Amino acid sequence: MNKEIQPPEPIVRKPMLRKHGGLSPGLRIGRGFSKKELEAVGLDLKTAEKLGLRIDKRRRTMHEWNVQALRDYLTKIGYSVKEDNK
Repeated sequence: MNKEIQPPEPIVRKPMLRKHGGLSPGLRIGRGFSKKELEAVGLDLKTAEKLGLRIDKRRRTMHEWNVQALRDYLTKIGYSVKEDNK
């Protein structure tokens, strides 16, 4: 693997602030990619770990920007990417 290409950072939403009327405070860097996001690009957990990707096994959300970041990263390192069936 090329040392110049760094794995992407997973971006997640911050928790909603209920006491302030349900404001959404924005985004932050997460602990890792969810299983659904990895499956969307055709990776399993073992392969993702071998590629140096961080995994958050507790998170169940799937964000499209994380899936796109994974696709971009996998194409940069020359890994075959699963395409959308739209």
